[in-house]
Amino acid sequence: MAKTPSGNTSGRGQRDLKVRVKTAKGRKLSSTLWLERQLNDPYVARARKEGYRGRAAYKILELDDKFRFLVPGARVVDLGCAPGGWCQVAVQRVNALGEKSGKAVGRVLGVDLQEIDPIAGVELHQLDFLEDDADQKVKDWLGGRADVVMSDMAAASSGHKGTDHLRIVALCEAAAEFAFDVLEEGGTFVAKVLAGGAEIELQTILKRAFTKVANVKPPASRSDSSEKFVVATGFRGRPGAGAAEGEDLG
Repeated sequence: MAKTPSGNTSGRGQRDLKVRVKTAKGRKLSSTLWLERQLNDPYVARARKEGYRGRAAYKILELDDKFRFLVPGARVVDLGCAPGGWCQVAVQRVNALGEKSGKAVGRVLGVDLQEIDPIAGVELHQLDFLEDDADQKVKDWLGGRADVVMSDMAAASSGHKGTDHLRIVALCEAAAEFAFDVLEEGGTFVAKVLAGGAEIELQTILKRAFTKVANVKPPASRSDSSEKFVVATGFRGRPGAGAAEGEDLG
């Protein structure tokens, strides 16, 4: 068996090929560790190779592989869509460019607070989805209701785990309220949350509005992250006091 210059076998050498980043003057240790993690992340490398705008694209790919909600012909709204990786995946899967002959052509609408570089097949709008008339604007742009509302949004980190958890759950709850206003019957809601306990109320609300609610951590989600994704399918309408709870698959 071949030896590396250090005397290890080639197999051992492969395990030692992790890129190490030296701490530079003026760079914080946290920044150095983040850069090192990025350089060694196979999803980051794969995203560059396959043309996605970030590793997050693989999270929605893996969720859709499991639940099949991005089908040809579907109308999709991506909340907080920057930098656009989820939109790129949606375009391919709902056939927004009409490239799959004989398949229905879908629509992908991305909204974000910031301006985003154009994405082929995506209708992008600079919009705060929390505005009072945001839901009506989206329905007007779509010419009707959506089949999928998805969100990979996360509130700005405060550095305090408990506070960050509450913020992202509140953001997810707001996204769910938006989804109730724009989803077609039978539609799907997908959103990122952080595990921590405060999301229990959100789960209760979703179970009243959807047939099934699942909690998933896709392989592309880093193991050291507390993020998970809620996938709610079979929208039955805005939850009311007498609605029955759906089945929890999480």
